[in-house]
Amino acid sequence: MSSSVAPSPETRVDGGAKAVAGVNSFEFLDLKAQFATIRGEVMAAITRVMESQHFILGSEVVEFEKEIAARLGAKHAIACASGSDALLLTLMASGIGAGDEVITTPFTFIATGGAIARAGAKPVFVDIEAATFNIDVAKIEAAMTTRTRAVMPVHLFGLAADIDPILDVARGRDIAIVEDAAQAIGSTYKARNVGTMGTYGCFSFFPSKNLGGAGDGGLVTTEDATLAERLRVIRVHGSKKKYHHDVLGTNSRLDALQAAILRAKLAHLEAWTAAREERAERYRQMFAAAQLGENVAVPGAPPAGSRHVYNQFTIRCRQRDALRESLRAAGIPTEIYYPVPLHLQPAFAYLGYKQGDLPIAEKASDEALSLPVFPELTEPQQQSVVGAIEKFYRRTN
Repeated sequence: MSSSVAPSPETRVDGGAKAVAGVNSFEFLDLKAQFATIRGEVMAAITRVMESQHFILGSEVVEFEKEIAARLGAKHAIACASGSDALLLTLMASGIGAGDEVITTPFTFIATGGAIARAGAKPVFVDIEAATFNIDVAKIEAAMTTRTRAVMPVHLFGLAADIDPILDVARGRDIAIVEDAAQAIGSTYKARNVGTMGTYGCFSFFPSKNLGGAGDGGLVTTEDATLAERLRVIRVHGSKKKYHHDVLGTNSRLDALQAAILRAKLAHLEAWTAAREERAERYRQMFAAAQLGENVAVPGAPPAGSRHVYNQFTIRCRQRDALRESLRAAGIPTEIYYPVPLHLQPAFAYLGYKQGDLPIAEKASDEALSLPVFPELTEPQQQSVVGAIEKFYRRTN
């Protein structure tokens, strides 16, 4: 990943590839290449905020909320400090806490389960579908109890989870549907935008996302005006009027600088998404030509009516760790999302899960490998990725 992004538990600076002497390496995500194409727009946005000297919420954030709500087809958009906070704010707005349970997937970033635990509720993990990496909706109802207050599906890697069956099972129950769309802005499900189908949609603007800021940022969408107002209050310490606090909230505001930068980038999101789709299709064609058989499984084309926005292009592969080391030596950057599923993380040991409880997620953690897929990625670079993978399996088989 570009050195312009600070290290993060979710996305490393080097994208898993160290510089190798004599090898023409490239970045897992080249944000410098993106910035070069929009420098004037971004710098003008930054200058606008600096000249206003208004840095917290304000008109830039209001306008960004309006623009992104229109882009997503959402009635209400509430900007906040991060995608992780977006998840937590939804649980707070629904009054979910101690004694409650929230069903989610174990194959996701820590923020998903972490938000549930931070709210005081119990994460209940349900296994995933092998083909999509998303939560297996057929297993959700069996995991429900009288304490279930929400289901939090993740639209992982930019592919929408199967939402309709989740909505069906929640109908008639006091259960919120929190769409974790941190990686999926612009993704669709049966021609509907993710983030607009459940009770809430949660988005992240971490720099590595398809719409990334110059730091942390997040957003909650909802169709419910009452919930939207509650979220706006919670994000500013539970206050409608300065120094008067109706509820206990938190400090989770989007900076005006981030809003201005995101407004400049939002106009390019569709073109960037289309470029990611083109590169994903190119990978599929290259892997088909390589004829690697059962050694590699690539993401298939999304179902009709659905749009995969490819925040990551994640393959399944045999001998994953040996392959990754071979690619590293060849200057090919990769990343592993996620090496340990949440139910086996030490932070969730208190829940009592053990190895073998969620076998499909556990197998995914052993086999998944994400390849570079960003709008500026060139065809020769993709050829070098697939060629290096083909060379590894020709040598080891």
